[in-house]
Amino acid sequence: MSKYWDTGFYSQPTAAEIKKNSAASRKREEKKGKSLEPVKVTGRQIVKSWWGKAWCENLERYADYESRMERGKRYIRTGAVLDLKIQKGKVLARVQGTRKTPYKIEIRISPLSEEKCQHIIEKCGRKLENLESLLAGNFPEEMQELFQGKDGLFPAPNEISFNCSCPDWALMCKHVAAALYGVGVRLDENPLLFFELRGIDVDRFIDVTLANKVEAMLANEGRPSERIIPEKDVSRLFGF
Repeated sequence: MSKYWDTGFYSQPTAAEIKKNSAASRKREEKKGKSLEPVKVTGRQIVKSWWGKAWCENLERYADYESRMERGKRYIRTGAVLDLKIQKGKVLARVQGTRKTPYKIEIRISPLSEEKCQHIIEKCGRKLENLESLLAGNFPEEMQELFQGKDGLFPAPNEISFNCSCPDWALMCKHVAAALYGVGVRLDENPLLFFELRGIDVDRFIDVTLANKVEAMLANEGRPSERIIPEKDVSRLFGF
């Protein structure tokens, strides 16, 4: 007897099937003149930079999604993320699944609080080298502590919401998981996208950081440096 809640059995597609379906979808989109920004993983590691790895490790700490994250890894490695665009506070992606048409994913991430944003501005402004590194496309190693932990800058589970057009009723499906790993790859390539993702205007952020640094330098103007050795101590030091 048929049951209302009987959704049937869905087998997982093989890697070869995903690659074949993805290639077919790309060709269809190209014929329509649509521009895709696929996520490409080269080598054994999905991400290579410490901040890219930190993003992925943060996702994997969401215990409720453990099985889905593993499936997401499999999908992104097979080239299933056909398109992924990071915008202010959200990610739009298309991920190939079992069906002919790729699934549409939308991920929304809460903007950083003013307090957290000010904290990272102060951290970057302590050394001009930090700001120079950011402008060069790198997160300084000493900023690593800002991203992880309870009060870190990476989003907590309650700061992320997502939606997928697939029939999976799970809170996070494998297609969303693949897209989240795709965000890690994008951050690997361009870490400044992290600011875009968390609702921060990069140009404004840099201007405020520089202004704060200049203000701090002017405030200290005229104060003798503690590193200057008094003349009498110099004489004693060198036996003059």
